[in-house]
Amino acid sequence: MREALERIGQLKLVPMVVLDRAELAGPFGDALVAGGLPIAEITFRTPTAADAIAALAKRGDLLVGAGTVLTVEQVDRAIDAGAAFLVSPGTNPRIVEHAQMHRMPMLPGVATPTDIELAMSLGLEAVKFFPAETMGGVGALKALAGPYPNMRFLPTGGITREKLPDYLKLPSVLACGGSWLAPRDKLAGGDFAAIRKLIEQAVKILGAR
Repeated sequence: MREALERIGQLKLVPMVVLDRAELAGPFGDALVAGGLPIAEITFRTPTAADAIAALAKRGDLLVGAGTVLTVEQVDRAIDAGAAFLVSPGTNPRIVEHAQMHRMPMLPGVATPTDIELAMSLGLEAVKFFPAETMGGVGALKALAGPYPNMRFLPTGGITREKLPDYLKLPSVLACGGSWLAPRDKLAGGDFAAIRKLIEQAVKILGAR
């Protein structure tokens, strides 16, 4: 279970993606690899999410996870599709425990100290901080690191290319999630050259830290 989280921590940035058509997964995967960021979180916001996860997982050159996991059924569908990790916007003990039963790494969402302590009671060491900017961003994470020094965070929500370096400076940040890396309209329009450019720009920021 730790391998996926360790890899996320190495890559430092997770593109959060909404794919409206499963056939977009192949060229999107190519753009990720070519841009130097072989990881993606495919959100369960469309009926094609599981098919897209399966297409990316079969490649073997990407770490693909499932996002917006809200039900036990979605946990099962993500696992069957080959997801390597799961992410949810909130912390639902039933869903987390179901994922743990299958030894599937999961980063449930937290926004408050109470949420963090619930996650800790479930044995979790890493969580999604969401919605990051709305909940105070870098300042909030600095404050939360005091009472919870062993918790690692995947902040998502409102993070931009310009704000990324400030988040990644924090020792408590495992990695950041970003939807700007693969805008839904560019995916739908098949503009994978533009997506690759966005990824390459982000990778340069990671290298300049």
